[in-house]
Amino acid sequence: MYDLDALATFAEVMRSGSLTSSARRLGVAKSTLSRRIAHLEAQLEQPLLRRQANRLLPTEAGSLFLDYAWEMLRLAECSHRALDDLRAEVSGQVVIKVHSALARGWMARQAEDFLARHPQARIVLHTLQAPPVAPDANAIHVWLGEIGECGLRQERLGWLTYGIYASPEHLERHGAPRHPRDLRQYRWIDRLGDIEDGLTLSHPEQGEHPLPATTSRLQVDQLVLHADAIVRGQGLGLMPHWMAEERLRHHPGALVPCLADWQAPAQPIALLYPHGHLPRKVAVLLEHLRQGVPDVWRKPP
Repeated sequence: MYDLDALATFAEVMRSGSLTSSARRLGVAKSTLSRRIAHLEAQLEQPLLRRQANRLLPTEAGSLFLDYAWEMLRLAECSHRALDDLRAEVSGQVVIKVHSALARGWMARQAEDFLARHPQARIVLHTLQAPPVAPDANAIHVWLGEIGECGLRQERLGWLTYGIYASPEHLERHGAPRHPRDLRQYRWIDRLGDIEDGLTLSHPEQGEHPLPATTSRLQVDQLVLHADAIVRGQGLGLMPHWMAEERLRHHPGALVPCLADWQAPAQPIALLYPHGHLPRKVAVLLEHLRQGVPDVWRKPP
């Protein structure tokens, strides 16, 4: 194992070419520097430096070893920084920017759980209607849907799968659809253009069935508002199975799946964060979010 002080001394002398100037820069005696380099040369069993006039120049072995010395110093610095981060308390502010569809039903609880575990931490939570288009080193993002190049590292958290749901009262009045073509006879509640441009449902045995574009009398831009309208009997609509399960757990019987074997296209859920070394508070929060992914998101579409 090489002594880090000896490696730093060798690299500094290689830079300056002088024991005197290196001793002044490092704040130690020339004899100490000479002793460190001699010890390093003894370990390597060959000289690293030679004197020419008033300068110290590298031998062939010294030139070769210099790159390795710098790499070992870099790794040592990285390891110390990582260990310092590990020892440090998770504290300070973290900014989360999340797709509005995931804000109330999932992210709010994740943020509260994180703050309960780390009393010194603070979270600023923003909801988004559009994905990031440029890197943001001061925030992490959780997005629903496809994302183009934005300069952030993109990690798949899972998938949001959808089905068609209605309230029991609505189906009592209008009956339940038996095939996707029957949906033309029902009022539809649209969320952010779910069906205004058309929609294709898929069946494991019957294949795909395209639904024509339609105009919804009620359009909303929040999943929670959308679910509320369906529960109140305003019509049928697409709903994430995850959200429907949450509703039914708290309000049994509030929703009924329609055409349960037909599935709408799934949407990917992505975790986005800066490249490179991350502060401990960010790294811990990212792992917290990974662990908090509902099981239903993990199932492939």
